[in-house]
Amino acid sequence: MRIHFIISRLKGGGAERVLTLLATAFSEKENYDISIITLNSSEDFYPVPSSIERISMDYGKIPNHTVKGIVNLSKFYSKKENRPDLIISFITLTNFITIIVAKLFGIKIIIEEHNSYLRAMQSRKQLTDFTRKHLYKRADLLTVLTSFDVAYYETYNVNVRVMPNPCSFLPLTEEVKEREKTVLAIGNLDRYNHKGFDNLIDFIAPILKSNPEWTLKIAGTGDKGFDLLTALVKEHNIVDQVIFTGFVSNISELMQVSSIFILSSRFEGLPMVLLEAMSQGMAAIAYNCKTGPSDIITHNVNGLLIEDQNSKAMQTNLQLLMTNSDLRATLATNAIKSLEKYHIDTIIEQYENEFKKILIKG
Repeated sequence: MRIHFIISRLKGGGAERVLTLLATAFSEKENYDISIITLNSSEDFYPVPSSIERISMDYGKIPNHTVKGIVNLSKFYSKKENRPDLIISFITLTNFITIIVAKLFGIKIIIEEHNSYLRAMQSRKQLTDFTRKHLYKRADLLTVLTSFDVAYYETYNVNVRVMPNPCSFLPLTEEVKEREKTVLAIGNLDRYNHKGFDNLIDFIAPILKSNPEWTLKIAGTGDKGFDLLTALVKEHNIVDQVIFTGFVSNISELMQVSSIFILSSRFEGLPMVLLEAMSQGMAAIAYNCKTGPSDIITHNVNGLLIEDQNSKAMQTNLQLLMTNSDLRATLATNAIKSLEKYHIDTIIEQYENEFKKILIKG
């Protein structure tokens, strides 16, 4: 079976990482011929195995990325030998392009959303709304990350189902005996509002001061965000207890020696980083933001789920987690056990079931 995975670029981000994971997993199975096509860049942040054909559509003099994508992809698929059995397309604006082209050439297509329908860039809201309300019903299947979005798309007669992100790390089989007294947060610093890093520094400052043996580590890059966040750290006088690690290539190793993972986001899709942290034996605490955390965490069983943006409740529960090692150990153990449904093999099996349905329809 010939499958083309299509996305704007592979320059980092959760959806890009999921695409690479899925494409790699399928390329390792028999009877799959896998290609990754990027519309707007040939530069890859995530490594692509040599078993996968890598195609870039970033050429030509058309200045508008959307028009360029439609033109270049149409020219490519105008040659019958280039057409796959199935396209799997990621993210709204790429989906706009691929649905048009797939329907033009009679190619089966699965489209993927990696954010809640509530989220749309204001500068692209009209195009995003048009795509979701009018074009998505033309696709053979739409996958979303959580049940929260299903009813919205069904309203527009879209064939939609929940398909969780796979966890990219194998769960720990043995607990790391010594963990640092570290609270770990991860994300692009320039997206500090999305990730809630500004609020995180505000509410964690008094806790760090009352627990001087603990540190906060924030892993991620972004010059503008770094400047703003370091100013906040100085303002709260916690410079000695907050570490900005920059880019971390061995993030699983950092997770394995840290004690608590905190998700302070104002909104999410299905946060892969939360799955990854839990798989590496971290005790997790997260705001119950829209959407994602409540699909992963059962409160006080495999993590702590805090009322969305309730900073007082977050402070109280974070303080409890930092001072109660038994609670951290219990949550961490249960977290590892709870992630079977996010194993890559489980997710691949679900995709293959959907492939059969789509191809049988002819």
